[in-house]
Amino acid sequence: MRTERQQRLIDTVAWVRIEHGLILCARPRGKDVFYIPGGKREGAETDLQTLTREIREELTVELAPDTVAHVGTYEAPIPDALVRMACYTAEYSGTLTVSSEIEEIAWFGYADRPHVPPVDQLLFDDLAADGLLAG
Repeated sequence: MRTERQQRLIDTVAWVRIEHGLILCARPRGKDVFYIPGGKREGAETDLQTLTREIREELTVELAPDTVAHVGTYEAPIPDALVRMACYTAEYSGTLTVSSEIEEIAWFGYADRPHVPPVDQLLFDDLAADGLLAG
C-alpha cells in the first residue's frame, strides 16, 4: 500500500542554443521568469517532434533534425509537481524572432542563473562545469 501521493510530472523538451558562451533564454508573455526555449509534449509526440514544434511556435525558426543531439535530461521539484526537461542542441535556419507567445529573448551567462527556474539551473551548472557557459 502506497502512503505517499503520486507526484505530477511535467514533461518538457528544451533547445540548448549557446553562442559566444551565452545560452538563449525566452520569457513568455505575462511571465517574469526566463526559460530555456521549448515546451510540453502534446499527446504521443516524440522529443524531436515536440522540440521542432515548440521552437517553430516560440522563435519562428526551423531546427535541422539531422543536427539534433541530446545534451542531458534534468529533473527538479516545484510545488505539487516534478519537472523533467530533456535538453537538445540543434542547428537552425531562419532568424530568431519572438512569436506571439514570447515577450522577449535574451542571452544569459552563468551569472544569470538565478533568473531561470530550478530545472534550468541544473543545465546551467553542467554547461558552466563543461566550460560552455561564460560567467
